[in-house]
Amino acid sequence: MPAGLIERYRDRLSLEPGDPVVTLNEGSTPLIPSPALSERVGAEVLLKFEGANPTGSFKDRGMTVAVSRAKGRGAEAVICASTGNTAASCAAYAARAGLRGAVIVPEGKIAIGKLAQALMHGARVVALRGNFDDALRIVRELSQKHPIELVNSVNPHRIEGQKTAAFEVVEELGEAPDALAIPVGNAGNVTAYWRGFQELGTAPILYGFQAEGAAPLVSGQPVAHPETIASAIRIGNPARWEEAMAAFTASRGRVAAVSDEQIIDAYQWLASCVGVFCEPASAASVAGLLAHGLPTVDHAPPPQRVVCVLTGHGLKDPDTAFAKAPSVINCENDLADVERAVFD
Repeated sequence: MPAGLIERYRDRLSLEPGDPVVTLNEGSTPLIPSPALSERVGAEVLLKFEGANPTGSFKDRGMTVAVSRAKGRGAEAVICASTGNTAASCAAYAARAGLRGAVIVPEGKIAIGKLAQALMHGARVVALRGNFDDALRIVRELSQKHPIELVNSVNPHRIEGQKTAAFEVVEELGEAPDALAIPVGNAGNVTAYWRGFQELGTAPILYGFQAEGAAPLVSGQPVAHPETIASAIRIGNPARWEEAMAAFTASRGRVAAVSDEQIIDAYQWLASCVGVFCEPASAASVAGLLAHGLPTVDHAPPPQRVVCVLTGHGLKDPDTAFAKAPSVINCENDLADVERAVFD
């Protein structure tokens, strides 16, 4: 079994020598070639499927480092605000470390699979009558007032762990891709990828994609009431705004918006035609490539190899899957009926 991220990359991470290793053997996620998507985009596209992490999302990369550091500092509890994936990861790693976990989620705005994970891992889950940005403001205040470790992406150790995805991409390809396409919500992941690439001395073009109803980096101003079917990126005021925009600028890339319809089309197409079941927010990266192509600046040639980040597993949001999937076919307990159901 592959080692966890800390064992593999400890010399490149922000841990102290005596910090324990709190791991669920995260990382080593597959980089899946996609000939069908490559044909549509006009470049070689590979899918970095982060849904293969222990709790089903890329958040585990940062959480192993953040919770290990918290445990090393003597923390007894960790807390986060979340649209879902951070909640699940925080709760799992807190349980692994023997720490108390608390998560604040926007009421009625968290996918059921993610909520189930946080509850089953034993975290105290609080549903706030507000959005993610309200929740993040409150947990920041709580962490200043009480001896509890904040493990959102404002925690620098989260970014340190998440940068390892860039290390893996370069290791597997033998070099950096020409470009990276990635969904953007709180903007910690694009910040982390850029840090990882920079530490390796590489600089692929970064293409970031937000949902139209939650696209503050595109509009240049916070969105007071973000709305999108892609709950994981339903964020109106990203915590890593400045770092992300600096990364897009430095990489000669861009951030753009895609509609919910484009996201769902990509989500269904990936599952039915590529064989990869990701959550809706993950599909924003593919929707963005299909909608906006691969623009370049200064008459540079278009990218020939693109890595597209799929941030979470489709089972995170079963409600959306059932709402968009074909219906189950019912039939009698009879060969002829089953035959008609299968072949008609």
